[in-house]
Amino acid sequence: MIEECDILCDEPPVNPDLSHCTAATRNACKLCTPLGACLVYRGVRGAIPFLHGSQGCSTYIRRYLISHFREPMDIAASNFSEDTAVFGGAKNLETGMANVSRQYRPELIGLATTCLSETIGEDMPGLVAGCREKVANLPPVVQVSTASYRGSHIDGFHDCVTALVDQLAETTVPHGGLNLLPGMVSTADLRHLHELAECFGFAVTMLPDYSDTLDGATWVDYEALPAGGTGIEAIRAMAGARATLELGDSLRGKPRSAGSLLEQRFGVEKVGLTLPVGISATDDFLDALARISGKETPIDLTAERGRLVDSVVDAHKITFGKRAIVFGESDLVIGLVSFLCEIGVQPVLVACGGTTGNFETALRAAVPELPADVRIRDGADFADISHEAHQLAPDLLVGNSKGYGLARELGIPLIRTGFPIHDRIGGQRVLHLGYRGAQTLFDSIANALLEHKQATSTIGYSYL
Repeated sequence: MIEECDILCDEPPVNPDLSHCTAATRNACKLCTPLGACLVYRGVRGAIPFLHGSQGCSTYIRRYLISHFREPMDIAASNFSEDTAVFGGAKNLETGMANVSRQYRPELIGLATTCLSETIGEDMPGLVAGCREKVANLPPVVQVSTASYRGSHIDGFHDCVTALVDQLAETTVPHGGLNLLPGMVSTADLRHLHELAECFGFAVTMLPDYSDTLDGATWVDYEALPAGGTGIEAIRAMAGARATLELGDSLRGKPRSAGSLLEQRFGVEKVGLTLPVGISATDDFLDALARISGKETPIDLTAERGRLVDSVVDAHKITFGKRAIVFGESDLVIGLVSFLCEIGVQPVLVACGGTTGNFETALRAAVPELPADVRIRDGADFADISHEAHQLAPDLLVGNSKGYGLARELGIPLIRTGFPIHDRIGGQRVLHLGYRGAQTLFDSIANALLEHKQATSTIGYSYL
C-alpha cells in the first residue's frame, strides 16, 4: 500500500500528528445514567421505574442490577421502534403508562429518559401532562432527564433524588425529623446509616431506601413491587425536617441538588458531607448528628471507634506503604481514598468514569494529605487505567468487579467495593460506612495482602 501511494501521490506519505486527538472509550469505568435513576426509584415505596426509550435499555439495566443485588427487578419501557424514533414516542408512553397502571397498581411511576428520547428532543413535561388527561387512574409521575451521553450512573442517581424532592416535597408542619440523602451505597450501608441516625433520637427519612426492596426476605409468592422503600408522604414531608444530611462530594460541584433545593425552597438546613468511610469522615458524620440533635455520641459508637484504631495499630505493618489503585463512583472513591491514607496505604492512581469536572478538586479538598504526585483521572477508561497500572506497580486494586481482569493480569488482590459486584455473593451487602464498615474494609485489605504474600511465597508460612 505504501509503494502504491508513493506512485499515485505527488508528495510522499507522512505520519499525521495525532497528539491532539482523544481516543474513543474502549472499556468505560462507568454505567449508564438511567441506571442510577432506576435504582433510586426502586428505593421509593410502591414505585415502578419506567424508561422512555428502547426495550434494550431496560434489559441492560435489569441485567446489571439483578447480577449485583440477586433480586428480581422490573423496569417498564415505552419500547421505541424505528417509527417512534422518527415521529416521537407519545403514543407508546401513553400505552405503557396505562398498562403499568393497570397491571402493577403502583403508588408512583418513576419516569426516566434515555439517549434516544433525549436525542429526538421529546417534550417530557408535555407528554406526561397528556398522559394525565388520557390515562385513567394514573398515579403520581415523577420525571427525570437521564441521557447517558450527559453523565454516568451516579449522576442519574443524584438527579433522580433531586427530581423526587422537587416534584413531591411540599410545605408542611415542622416535625423535627432528619432527612438523610445517603448517595449510591450498599443495602448494608443504608441500614447502618439509619441505625446511626436513630442513635441520636432522630426520626429519619432516607431517600432512597432500597435496603428492603433489593435485599429483602424470600417471598412465598412473586411480588412485582416488593415491600419497603421511602413512602411518598414521607418525601412530601421532607420540607418540615430539622436538617438534611447530604452525602457525596460530587454534589458540591452541582448547581442543584436535593439538599440545596430543600434549603432554598423550604429553609431546611443542609449539611454536605463526604461519605463516612473511615475514621475521620465517620467522625464528621457523627459530629454533625450530635450538633443537630444536641446529644452526645453514644458510648457504643465510641467503643467501635476505639476497636478500629486498635486494629489499625495491630496490623499497620501489613498495610503501611502498600500501593493501591482506586476506581469507581466518585463519591465512594473519595471516601475510600481518605480511609486508605489513614491506614498507611498509598493511592497511586485514583480514577472515576464520570466527568463532573471537579473530581480532583473535591478529592484534594476531602483528603488534603493526598500526595501531589498521585495520578487522578476523571472520565477514566479501564484500558487507560490498565496502561497506567503496569507503569505504577500497585500492590492491590480497590473497586468493583470490573477490575477483576486487570487484577488477574497484574497478579494482585482486588478488594471489591461499590457497584457492580457480580462475581461474588453478597456484593449488595458489603459494608463500607461508619467505624463498623471501616473495620470490615481494613480486615479485608490486610487479609488480602497476607493471602497474596503466602500464595506467592516460595516457602509459605502458617504463623504471623
